[in-house]
Amino acid sequence: MRIGKQEGAFTAIATSDAHSITVRGHDLCADLIGKIDFTDYFWLLVLGRRPTDTQRAVADACMVAIAEHGLVPSVQAARMTLAAAPEAWQGAMAAGLLGMGSVVAGSSEIAGRYLVEVVADARRDGVDLNSAARRSLEGLKAQRAKVPGLGHPQHSAGDPRANVLLAFADERGVSGDHVACLRALGAEAPGIMNLPLPINVSGAIPALMLDAGWPIEAMKGIPLLARAAGLVAHLYEESQRSIGFIMSHKADQAIAYDGPAAHGAGGKTA
Repeated sequence: MRIGKQEGAFTAIATSDAHSITVRGHDLCADLIGKIDFTDYFWLLVLGRRPTDTQRAVADACMVAIAEHGLVPSVQAARMTLAAAPEAWQGAMAAGLLGMGSVVAGSSEIAGRYLVEVVADARRDGVDLNSAARRSLEGLKAQRAKVPGLGHPQHSAGDPRANVLLAFADERGVSGDHVACLRALGAEAPGIMNLPLPINVSGAIPALMLDAGWPIEAMKGIPLLARAAGLVAHLYEESQRSIGFIMSHKADQAIAYDGPAAHGAGGKTA
């Protein structure tokens, strides 16, 4: 049974024959290996063209900012998977990447889509970004919803990674409508939401990448690729000096059982 669209059976990414491998119109061996760095190659693979120097610098800065963040749940899942199955690096990597969702790392995509929405609303209605930001924030408040890209449980005075990225965008001349929208949201949100809501790194990354020309549809790929590098570091360390079972044991100690007591024969507590 055929499911989904059956037309358009083409790919523009890569092909090969007995003599060559072609990637995005370039001979892999003659044009790319040893002649292009990985960030350029990533951009070429996704968009079909090499980045400008500024686009490369923005992508590098964003991925460096998000690659490592300590023993977050996705890293713990990866390390404990490797501890239980030391032969399965691919399984441990998958465990870590699967844990990247709306709360950890995957939040960049959510924030990016929100920025795109607010910018589009401002353009459609012919209003400035501050007005569009206020209107959107008031709508979120009425829904008791969180503001994507703002707030941080630890860095309540301001996410230092976001601050550096935004300053970098200004220095490189990247800051456009999406960075301006993020700043408008950051300025308006505390007063409307009555909460300290600094711009966080999950807001800064999509703002920079969007203004640099990266598509929102591929935004999740930025933190996924970056965190993959961090996971390799954690899994290598796990293979050398394991803490997976230590974390598992600490969880047993930290989490108390509050379910019903077991009962033996005759209804007496065992």
